[in-house]
Amino acid sequence: MSKTDCPFCDPTDRVLKENKHAQVILSNPHKVPGHFLIIPKRHITKPWELKNEELIDIFELIFFIEKKIIGKLGDGVDVRQNYRPFMKQSRLKVDHVHFHAYPRSLEDYLYKVVEQYETQLFADLDDAEAKAVADLLND
Repeated sequence: MSKTDCPFCDPTDRVLKENKHAQVILSNPHKVPGHFLIIPKRHITKPWELKNEELIDIFELIFFIEKKIIGKLGDGVDVRQNYRPFMKQSRLKVDHVHFHAYPRSLEDYLYKVVEQYETQLFADLDDAEAKAVADLLND
């Protein structure tokens, strides 16, 4: 995908807040009211390509959003970043690094429609798996 095809490279009419290296927009489509996207201004597709100053500015905006929505749209906030190069760009997936921040509360909409079923996915971590996965960090 080229920068000219990227919906996040020039979202000027959607920008709610910005700093030198990052900007905030509302996610559209969104999971819940108050679903924000925090986007680096520089077009990159891999999160590990973010420069330190970009990370600082991104997290400055994430913390700003968290403080604004806690107590108003939810009691907490989920922040996530997805890297899924195996998926094609679509309405739900944009090939430009971005972070999601959205309000959460106990047994909220996301819990009721999805996460209550995820509890069955959790399993205890056994020693062999822990070692095998931890060893990946030593390669």
